[in-house]
Amino acid sequence: MSPQALDTAALALPAATLSVQWGAERVFKVGGRMFAVASPDGGLSFKATDIAYEALVESGVARPAPYLARARWVRFDDLAALDADEVAAWLATAHRLVSAKLTRAQRQALGLA
Repeated sequence: MSPQALDTAALALPAATLSVQWGAERVFKVGGRMFAVASPDGGLSFKATDIAYEALVESGVARPAPYLARARWVRFDDLAALDADEVAAWLATAHRLVSAKLTRAQRQALGLA
């Protein structure tokens, strides 16, 4: 998956925004909360379900994301090697997990209710 395809897939999700933080990290957010981070080195980190986290990490496909593993974030070191449809599905799940933690008022304001 290319960085441009990643941006397109992530920003197609409802109320998703992109900001550049910590130098050149592309941070995708919903309601001000991160759901994915793309690194300038070609890596991708995102929030995963408990089951997906365990499956991806134990199989060696991904590794725990630095600083965010306790919150069940995974990291892929090579975005270019990933299937675009799989990444889009993972992003949609990450977006859903994070937006579910927003307050009801926030979800309504963003059109996510």
